Amino acid sequence: MSSPERRPVASLWIGTRLHYLNQLCLLSHVQAGHPTTLYCTDTVANVPDGVTVRPATDIMEIPMGVVQETSASFLSNVFRYKMIRKTGAVWIDCDAFCHRPFPDEIDAIFGGHGMRGALNCGVVYLPPGGELIERLIDYYDNLPDYPAWFNKNQRRRLDRQDSSLPRAVKIYKAERTAFGPQAFTYFARQTGDFDRAMAPEVLYPVPFQLNDIFYDPHGRVEGWFTDATLSVHLYTNGTRPWWRKNAPLAGSYAARMCERIGVDPSGALES
Repeated sequence: MSSPERRPVASLWIGTRLHYLNQLCLLSHVQAGHPTTLYCTDTVANVPDGVTVRPATDIMEIPMGVVQETSASFLSNVFRYKMIRKTGAVWIDCDAFCHRPFPDEIDAIFGGHGMRGALNCGVVYLPPGGELIERLIDYYDNLPDYPAWFNKNQRRRLDRQDSSLPRAVKIYKAERTAFGPQAFTYFARQTGDFDRAMAPEVLYPVPFQLNDIFYDPHGRVEGWFTDATLSVHLYTNGTRPWWRKNAPLAGSYAARMCERIGVDPSGALES
């Protein structure tokens, strides 16, 4: 019996090939009944069946020169809000595993993260016409000399950057998360949305610092989950190189989820 169709979700991929964890996470949403779109800058050869592929330019131009100076995920921080505003889909990072479907009635999806009390935007939905999403888009479209929350040390790091670099690149090099969690947390406080955040166990049940547990056959990943858990972030940016290049050990959370969803890790490892 097919799953009921639920609210749409979407993500962005910059590159030509998905890792097996990305396949796993995208397919987990498909199998939960979420229409799942992957916006791509290139032809991606190994997108799983069931995922709709669209060009990233449907949402915005991706300046590859800026990407090369920063990271593949950098521009996703502005892309996600423009995508939400244009399509009404829920943003999902390509390493967010769907534990349970997103309820239709929730009008704001974002959560606390890790051990520092900040917010994350790896899984996010905001009302498209709301103040928070408009402030975030305005921040990216009209970059200030310094982000408002930068302290003296961060300003000094920015001032030391090559003056010929684009401002977005200089801000990124001064503070890598200045376009992601830092911006989201700052503007959510400014608009009064901070207190609407879901508890960490809803979207980020396992702290980033403990992400090796996903590959441990003796680890009890599910011990971090509660009845409120909707998504499980796998933190591929922080995954050790060995796990990216080798199939997960039998019995580990990553291996068990691949078996459940039907993904063969050996077919999409990093070279």
